[in-house]
Amino acid sequence: MVIVHLADAPDATATRAVLTTHRPELVDAFDEALPGARAAIMNRLWTALRREPVPGVRDHRRIGNDVLTELTDGRRAIGPATEPFADRRELRVHVQSTPDGPSTAYADPAELLDALRLPGEYAARLRTEVANSVANLALARAAAPAPRPLSALQGDPQALAYLEQSVVDGHPLHPGCRARVGMSTLDVLAYAPEYAPTVDLPIWEVPRGRWLTTGAGLPPRLPLHPWQAEHLAEQLRAAGVRPTKDFVTTRPLMSLRTMASVGDPSRHYKTALAVQMTSAVRQVSPAAVHNGPRVTELLALAAGGLALRALPEVAAGAVLVDNTPHPMLAVALRRAPLPGPGEVWAPVAALTEPGLLAEILSAGYGGHPVAFWRDLVDVLVPPVLALLGRGIGLEAHGQNLLVRLAYGRPAEAGYRDVGGVRLHPGRLRAAGLGLPVIQGDLLTDDEDELRAKPFASLFAVVLARLAYLLETLHGADPAALWRLVAEHLEHVAESDKRALLGRPLPLKATTAMRLAERSVDDIWTAVPNPLAGA
Repeated sequence: MVIVHLADAPDATATRAVLTTHRPELVDAFDEALPGARAAIMNRLWTALRREPVPGVRDHRRIGNDVLTELTDGRRAIGPATEPFADRRELRVHVQSTPDGPSTAYADPAELLDALRLPGEYAARLRTEVANSVANLALARAAAPAPRPLSALQGDPQALAYLEQSVVDGHPLHPGCRARVGMSTLDVLAYAPEYAPTVDLPIWEVPRGRWLTTGAGLPPRLPLHPWQAEHLAEQLRAAGVRPTKDFVTTRPLMSLRTMASVGDPSRHYKTALAVQMTSAVRQVSPAAVHNGPRVTELLALAAGGLALRALPEVAAGAVLVDNTPHPMLAVALRRAPLPGPGEVWAPVAALTEPGLLAEILSAGYGGHPVAFWRDLVDVLVPPVLALLGRGIGLEAHGQNLLVRLAYGRPAEAGYRDVGGVRLHPGRLRAAGLGLPVIQGDLLTDDEDELRAKPFASLFAVVLARLAYLLETLHGADPAALWRLVAEHLEHVAESDKRALLGRPLPLKATTAMRLAERSVDDIWTAVPNPLAGA
């Protein structure tokens, strides 16, 4: 099976050179945004080095307002004890060869990685991804159009796509949050959602004997991302796949490779894209083609009686190469809900955009952050924990988790993309739910592995980040916020309640994973649990 490896990953210097030639009107804004982008990625990297099992890093200790990090080769790195979700204008980390010797300060995270000389063959890869992430984050902050106000989107069937495209900064903790390794600067401007483009997906005709489809079934016609079609021409020819004159006009969503049809906004295409984004090359694996319709049907059944809407993957299809579904020539079709009057559906990540958050607080809550938080956790926490009790651990991060806002107030949760869920056969049987035939690694008998998915995504990232923003931007008391979350644990299974209240929260160690072998399983770390004292 051929998976394309592409090395195009422009750093800030290369990005600026392209802008100077092709988009000179963006150069000044890019220059202005670059220091803040460096600081934002540096903060993600510096906090990751302190919390994750990163090779080459030995120990940490607090010294006043700073943190001293000891490296295994005897050198030291010293930087401010920043918050994980902080957005700083500048952040410098100093590296010392000896405790009493001079230090060199670094404001660029890629240059810091050079100085740290972390061991392992993938350290250079991480450096490339971080430099590309800085460049793309600066470009996004410079060139992304102003978001549309929520009041103008209510009832608009295109609102979900617009709100997805309003998320500029990407993953709040991953130093590769805006890495698009394989895409040029002009590709990023053409296809990335933060620039609010429309993209025509060309339709390719597939020989009937070379087409596998699941769920409700798709005809042997492959909607293929235009970047993918351009870069996989040889694979397309070898598979006998031929272009047609047909296409679907779409808007790219947060993941970049999932596209919403402009003509039918409820119709979403999850395409394959041989581009390294954050932690993975975005394929549609044979397991995903097989599992998607089956697992979303199970999720919808398990969510019966809960205020959570599972977005169904109604069908999937893949080109067969050597009788095997090709993960780079595949697609999944998902159905998304449409809003009623006064409503919008939004990814939860969009609620962390300061402008949208402030608009919601002002219009729906008279500026009171705690009232908004109460409504939001009422919508998000109970169904996620109820599904955990029934044997489904959702990867409920800000991209997968949706919320329906009715006149600016959270009213219902939604969930999409089952590729990262975990299913516990014993709990499913106890809940009276059948288990479909599943491929890949979704099944687990380990209850801690099951819990890690929602605990890490919903509590350690989504709610932690929102609580931080409500505290720092709107004056909320974080202890009061987390007490409201704890109120929802009364009907949770005792074992899950003990795990959620009595331990540190799990969190994916994304930087350590980028330094590990490509085939590595999830690596986890632990972070302080704000629910422990709630």
